[in-house]
Amino acid sequence: MPFPQFYSLVFLLLMSTIIIIMRKSGEKALFFYRRDDKRCNLFSGRWVFDDVDYPLYKEEECSFLEYDFTCKKNGRKNFKYQNWRWQPHDCPLPRFNGKRLMEKLRGKKLVFVGDSMNKNQWKSLLCMIEPHLIPSSNKTTILEGNLKFFHSHEYDATIGFYWAPMLIESNCDNIELHRFSPKKVRLNSIEKHGRHWLDANILIFDSFAWWMSQTMIMSWGEIDGPDTIYQPIDDKARRFEMALNSWSDWLEIHINRTKTKLFFMSFSPYRDAVHHDMVQVVEAAIEKLAMRGVKVEYLNITRLSSFREDAHLSTDRVIWHELLKNYDKKPLKYSDCLHWCLPGVPDVWNEILYDYIMRL
Repeated sequence: MPFPQFYSLVFLLLMSTIIIIMRKSGEKALFFYRRDDKRCNLFSGRWVFDDVDYPLYKEEECSFLEYDFTCKKNGRKNFKYQNWRWQPHDCPLPRFNGKRLMEKLRGKKLVFVGDSMNKNQWKSLLCMIEPHLIPSSNKTTILEGNLKFFHSHEYDATIGFYWAPMLIESNCDNIELHRFSPKKVRLNSIEKHGRHWLDANILIFDSFAWWMSQTMIMSWGEIDGPDTIYQPIDDKARRFEMALNSWSDWLEIHINRTKTKLFFMSFSPYRDAVHHDMVQVVEAAIEKLAMRGVKVEYLNITRLSSFREDAHLSTDRVIWHELLKNYDKKPLKYSDCLHWCLPGVPDVWNEILYDYIMRL
């Protein structure tokens, strides 16, 4: 056999052996993630049915789930929505390893900042790491103002969720009571929230759904203050841009660029609607921040999530008191096509986030 062919065969056998070993140990070969020194596009791929390795955890065994994302508990009868994994076209998606993640987060603080979509993802991540915590770990979450968090004493690591649906100050900032109409947003005012994020090592932002309200009032000055100037703005993209400008300015001034890593989640698909103008606002804000020396990783999970209508809460949800009287008459009208069952699609978002974090 010619030497080049011999060495090629040996190399292939060696690579195959390494992959098998790493699969059995819960890892995947990292050297396949890059092509031409560029990150593989983890967001382009397909869903593959896998009832062997998925779900990554069981709904009824997750100590962090209460009622809001528990489709099985709320009446779902078909559980196949839990058995799908995301397969990128050109590379494997790294296998999630909660122990490795917690080691990476040792002595650190990770905070999801935004609305209930980030809460959905936060709960998913807590369920994903729980099997890798020691059984005697205290698995309760603590509420301090708008911040709800879990602290692992074993790793001295904090994983939290901070409720700020508009990122900047608004009349919807109460973590429990926030369903007001019209929504009022205070421009150039983010310090009220931002001061609670300064000590974080990893920040994952999202903001979208609350900006889709038809009626919204922008204020210059304290909300409901006697001298405050108000202006109704109907253009959703325009008011979103104004808010992200305030968010960007705050990041540029206050964030420690060597300590804190920043991420922004794209919007979760909602009733097949396309919002190119809103997407452009986010992408433009992130590009401008990059030009100012602030790097924000944009995790575009919109398209991959759009294939999974089966995994929304739909009618398997908790019905709040104001909806209860009409729910029995028209359940589909009150179905939730925004949030996701757990286990489910947000687990994949976290698998992708895991890959980024492990590369920090």
